[in-house]
Amino acid sequence: MRIYVPATIGMLRQLLDAGELTPVGGTAFALTPALRESYTSGSTEELEYVALTDAARASLRLLAVDQDPEDTDDGQEPLRRVVVSADVEDVTLRPDLDHAVVRVSGSVPMDAIAAIHVDTPEAERAVRAAAAVIDDADLGDEDAELALGDVEDHELAWYATQELPFLLELM
Repeated sequence: MRIYVPATIGMLRQLLDAGELTPVGGTAFALTPALRESYTSGSTEELEYVALTDAARASLRLLAVDQDPEDTDDGQEPLRRVVVSADVEDVTLRPDLDHAVVRVSGSVPMDAIAAIHVDTPEAERAVRAAAAVIDDADLGDEDAELALGDVEDHELAWYATQELPFLLELM
């Protein structure tokens, strides 16, 4: 099954060092039967994009945990959404959490990773704004929802696993 693991730049550095990625809480996203049933139409590719977008939003949540709202240039990792696509066998469907949520048991080895998706530098301001209000958006705050829309207007760039060292070196 193709899964989409929400991540951060720091997690990519750990992936490069360890050769495996451990999803936070074992959580990933995928084109599940529940996700397919929740849409009246859509190709497999379109529905996989929905799962990837859900993972990108979850990446914002990871960034929100690490972000200091008072510090706009703290020398830490760039604020960019990261999603790691991988093909794995052992997942548990979690429709009780959301249509696309799956639980991954253990780490995802580098050889199972199909691609890495990362925001471009132009998205950093929108990512910072959206990460700061992600919880407010869940509660229906219209301004927060607009901030999420702004960040989702930025497409994630695609990288092969062989490009990971160079991507991280340029950050």
